[in-house]
Amino acid sequence: MTVRTDTVLPPPGRAPGPRALARKRRRESAARFWRRYRAHRSGVLGLLALVLCGLLALTAPWTVGDEVRSVTRATGGPMEGPSAAFWLGTDQFGRDLFGLLVWGARVSLMVGLLAAVLSVAIGALVGITAGHFRGWYGTVAMRVTDWFLVMPTLVLAIALATVLSRSLGTVVLAIGVTTWPTTARLVRAQTMAVESRPYIERARALGGGHRHVMVRHVVPNVLPLVLAQTTLGISGAILAEATLAFLGLGDPTVTSWGGMLQDAREAGAVSAGHWWYLVPPGLAIAAVALAFTLCGRAVESVLNPRSGAAR
Repeated sequence: MTVRTDTVLPPPGRAPGPRALARKRRRESAARFWRRYRAHRSGVLGLLALVLCGLLALTAPWTVGDEVRSVTRATGGPMEGPSAAFWLGTDQFGRDLFGLLVWGARVSLMVGLLAAVLSVAIGALVGITAGHFRGWYGTVAMRVTDWFLVMPTLVLAIALATVLSRSLGTVVLAIGVTTWPTTARLVRAQTMAVESRPYIERARALGGGHRHVMVRHVVPNVLPLVLAQTTLGISGAILAEATLAFLGLGDPTVTSWGGMLQDAREAGAVSAGHWWYLVPPGLAIAAVALAFTLCGRAVESVLNPRSGAAR
């Protein structure tokens, strides 16, 4: 039998590399997460509200202009009511309140996001290390956490904001370092549950050290909890920023929703019945806080279906 040697066989298909497989798994995981998230109508509604608010905040320099914050370039009269020219009326300097509301969204959202990230980062670090090192370090860390839990958060934030300089960084720091204990407790419990599983014992038996166990095994398992806690914490951070600004402890050089309420109080809008100065920033704070809460509940339900979060 004659064997032909001039036949060229097609090259076999190249198997995808580990990076391609990892990217494919991430895409599939994101698509699966989005499919489950879309099933939560309240979460989708909250996400749409946040996207709209974020677009208004990002486009503020082009939609309302920077001159709307200037006292010397005000285009209206003091305390004018809502009209076609000024949709939400004017403040005591004649500035357009709608433009100030849009500019205030930038500060309130930024401070809320940064403060929540700082709070969750501190809580996650304390919770993971306290759950992993269960000796004297874990005991001391939890006693410090308990001390922060029993202390009034707002009082501690006011004390820090009073001692430090009045700036946005101070507000972020004051909120972040006083609201982390709840996250630390949750992450510690999740860390202890993860480290009780058999594959953690096998990893240690194969020579895995503390860093390997925490980074490669604990952190990926607590990240869903951290993400949900971050989303839920933003609403509380926005409310805390508004409270500090309303008390006159925020940065007086920037425009925020809490600062608008404080300016309205100082201008006598409450006693004079100028509702258009008080209601819009208050409703904006409540609406954004509710939107973040709805998104956080939906994220928590998707990542942990046993939590029973409502749709």
